[in-house]
Amino acid sequence: MIHIDELKFDEKGLIPAVVVDADTKEVLTLAYMNRESLAITMAEGRTCFYSRSRQELWRKGETSGNVQYVVSITADCDLDALTVLVNKTGPACHTGAESCFYHPVYESETEHAFSAEALMELIRGRKAAPQEGSYTSYLFSKGMDKILKKVGEESTEVIIAAKGGDRAETVYEVADLAYHVMVMMIEMGIGLEDIAAELKRRHVIDHKVKQEKMGGESS
Repeated sequence: MIHIDELKFDEKGLIPAVVVDADTKEVLTLAYMNRESLAITMAEGRTCFYSRSRQELWRKGETSGNVQYVVSITADCDLDALTVLVNKTGPACHTGAESCFYHPVYESETEHAFSAEALMELIRGRKAAPQEGSYTSYLFSKGMDKILKKVGEESTEVIIAAKGGDRAETVYEVADLAYHVMVMMIEMGIGLEDIAAELKRRHVIDHKVKQEKMGGESS
């Protein structure tokens, strides 16, 4: 672990802190910390920054209620910048936006980003506004029985590919399964955040069990 004294604060005693959503990995804001605000953040487990305009410390959420609970803090290779992974209780931006970064500046016509949430939104769109020739819209038109049949078929394909030891084929079939599971989720009104919350709950339980086991073994 890096000690605060090893970090390189600038001539004004500040260090930039990029705040990132622990669940979505979305960049929420860029703020600044000094030694005191960083120490407070670590001690309280919630973000505390230094306002360059007001020349004072401020705890995120002290007026808005939108608190950011810290998961981890990591310094870059030069020890002069931080990323702060957080769980937030509300929007990060004072405008009410989830992130402070929402003004498009440039978008490539050839390079495209992929995310599971973007795919889920596309699938939702095909359900809300069916398009002729769309396989996704076709699945929704046929209903849950058809969707579940495809989930079952793709599950079998994954098993066959994995049993055969073909990595590329297994990746292909897992992607097919994931897509059809997403269609099922949309049909049932289930979001990725619901699955993430359940996995997070299990992780916390598993972590506690491990701690209990370690404590028992040392006693």
